[in-house]
Amino acid sequence: MLNYTSLATTKLPTLRQLQYFVAVADIKHFRNAADELGVSQPGLTTQIAALEETLQVPLFERSRSGTRLSPEGRELLASARDVLLSMQGFLDQTAVIAGGQQITYKLGVPPTLGPYLLPNVLPDLHKRFQQLKFYVREAPPRNLQRGLLEGEYDLAILPLPQTSMELAVEPLFMEPLKFVISSDHPLAGQDKISPQQLRGERVLTLEEHHHFHHEVLEICLRLGAEIHRDYEGTSLDTLRQMVVMGLGVAFLPGLYVHSELHDPEALHVAEIRGQRITRGHGLVWRATAPGRQHYRELAAQLKQIVRERMGPVVEVID
Repeated sequence: MLNYTSLATTKLPTLRQLQYFVAVADIKHFRNAADELGVSQPGLTTQIAALEETLQVPLFERSRSGTRLSPEGRELLASARDVLLSMQGFLDQTAVIAGGQQITYKLGVPPTLGPYLLPNVLPDLHKRFQQLKFYVREAPPRNLQRGLLEGEYDLAILPLPQTSMELAVEPLFMEPLKFVISSDHPLAGQDKISPQQLRGERVLTLEEHHHFHHEVLEICLRLGAEIHRDYEGTSLDTLRQMVVMGLGVAFLPGLYVHSELHDPEALHVAEIRGQRITRGHGLVWRATAPGRQHYRELAAQLKQIVRERMGPVVEVID
């Protein structure tokens, strides 16, 4: 049970001070943290000093080489995150209960999905939930998952499967991966290509730090094809251009093909005979999030919108 008398008579840190503490710990630089928070560096420094005085422990070690957590700071960082997450959860739950209040959710999406999915679904979602707003950030799935757990995001659309017990997942849809080749490739003109015809082809993909790289690698291992590591794209657009220039063949996400391939003469899109090549996407949030019932409703609405607007391109998971 809380000791309310003790809390009432003890000088307590403020939420702002804890927010500043976590920001400096994450960014490891006072000036950059101040820029990220939109405050002055002297103001940030003053608040951190006040927090250290309140706690009676040093939180950071400062040197010419940078800023790092002190041993005491390392011990307290996780608890500070928990306090901020609990307060954010309290505010989210209050907004849901109050109703009618504008709510802004921080949504994370992978760069190989977000630009080709969100413009098709967010306008309809906003019509259904007019008080709902999303602050969207793109990042690799590994960073999104970590950001969810640390409270940087409220929701994220992540590849399936997700196995963390700390995260709740609502599967959304399966997206096909299309086989693309240049228009002057010997296989161009064939609607279906056998796996045997892939042998010896140079399969291009994104750089290794992209999750999509590993998705394509798994496909190549399954089909007996090889990734061409001498040339790797930094984005789906650069990957497409490398295929157009004849550097190799590639698999591209179906939503990207649907959204971006406006010049059918430059590339030929085909299927791999006898193979169902897809990747799954799901809406993910912290399992303890107070708004989890609302998130499930959002997922259901997202699936309905995707089915209505993009049914011929992807397969909604019921």
